[in-house]
Amino acid sequence: MAKFQMKELIGTEPVTARLGSASGSANYVTDVEIGKPVKLIGDSLYNLTAVGDQIEGFITAVEGYTADDFSIGSVNSQGRKRVTLDGLQATPGTGTCAVGDYVVTGTVVAKGTALTVPPKVCKATTQTGMYFAWRIVSLEGSGAVGQYAVIERVS
Repeated sequence: MAKFQMKELIGTEPVTARLGSASGSANYVTDVEIGKPVKLIGDSLYNLTAVGDQIEGFITAVEGYTADDFSIGSVNSQGRKRVTLDGLQATPGTGTCAVGDYVVTGTVVAKGTALTVPPKVCKATTQTGMYFAWRIVSLEGSGAVGQYAVIERVS
C-alpha cells in the first residue's frame, strides 16, 4: 500500500434538492439514507440508486421538514467518496477492481436502513455512455470484494 493515498474529499459544495421516489409521506427520506448514492429522477428530485445504476451523487444531509410534500436534503455530486468494493457489475459479489476502473452502484442497502459500511460499488462492465462517471483513485488493499476504495467524480 502506498504511503500517500487519496482520501474522501469533504470540502466540495453540495446542492439542495428534493429527495425520494415521489411526493407523499410513504416516500419521505430520513437521515438514515445519508451516504447512499442517488440519481436524478425528476424535476429537482433525486432518489436512491439501484444495482447497476450510474451514480450522480451521494446524500450528505436530510432536513427535518418537507416542502411541497417532498423530503429536502443535500446531494454532493463532486469530489471523492470512500466506498466498499462489490466486484463486477455483471456479477456483484465476485471479481476484483483496480485503480482507474469506472464504477456503478453495487449491492444496495434498503431504504430505511442505515449504512454500516461505506456504500457498495461495482466495476462498470460497459464503460460507454458513462455520463456520470466515478472511478477508483485509491485502494485500501488488493481490490477484492469487501475491501475499501476511494472514488472520484471525473465527468
